[in-house]
Amino acid sequence: MSIIETLLFNQFASFTLVLARLGAMIMTAPIFSSKAIPMRARALLAVAIALLVTPLVSANPPTDITHLLTLAQYLISEALIGFLLGFGVSVFIGGIQVTGQIVSQLGGTAIASTYDPTAESNLSVYSQAFYFLTLAMFVLLDGHRMMMDALLNTYTWLPLGRASLGTSYVEVLTTLLSQSFELGLRAAAPAMTALLLSTLVLGLIGRTMPQINILAVGFGVNSLLTLGCLFITIGTIAWAFPQQAGAALDLLQDALRGSMAPT
Repeated sequence: MSIIETLLFNQFASFTLVLARLGAMIMTAPIFSSKAIPMRARALLAVAIALLVTPLVSANPPTDITHLLTLAQYLISEALIGFLLGFGVSVFIGGIQVTGQIVSQLGGTAIASTYDPTAESNLSVYSQAFYFLTLAMFVLLDGHRMMMDALLNTYTWLPLGRASLGTSYVEVLTTLLSQSFELGLRAAAPAMTALLLSTLVLGLIGRTMPQINILAVGFGVNSLLTLGCLFITIGTIAWAFPQQAGAALDLLQDALRGSMAPT
């Protein structure tokens, strides 16, 4: 091939690698991966950002980029980087739905579930409320910009073609899953404590005064108590989420930094 053909091929291959890393993150990250956004709009966004990023990172393309099998391996590695960033944060945020499910079960309002088209499943009202609250906080904290900044930072220590299939990817996702579950339990702890005490008190009242219909009274009391605890739970999420979100992004970047392929 001539010099011009080689240059054009290298630029196109570099654009493909950038698009693989960036597109995988956009298709799995919170906000970006919402099914309320059409697939064509997400694809157009990924292509547009990849066109802007490619000239900045394509100065030193991989030397063996002309080999088809090697290029396919590069594409898989690049896509895994974007997938780990996007899906890791999505798993972390999804743990907030555990809070809503626990509060709904203990408060006796789990039956009031609706179909969520974005999750393609039935979720309780509290689960959806906490999830959208977390997404709103994610945007207010510039989480989408932090994710994009983290992705661009990966090109500093993971240039095109230098990434490898990290052995710690599964371990990091498992850690994020446990942290998200822990965050959900921490947020639901005030409501769990209050509803447990309410159940014990109502049980004692039912034993001492059997003439009272404890089922009818208990449902109303638990519903009001759940609504009151809702505000405390929202405050707990607002306090704990920013700390955990930053730590989750740092954990993801550390895992990606350790997946650099040997030269």
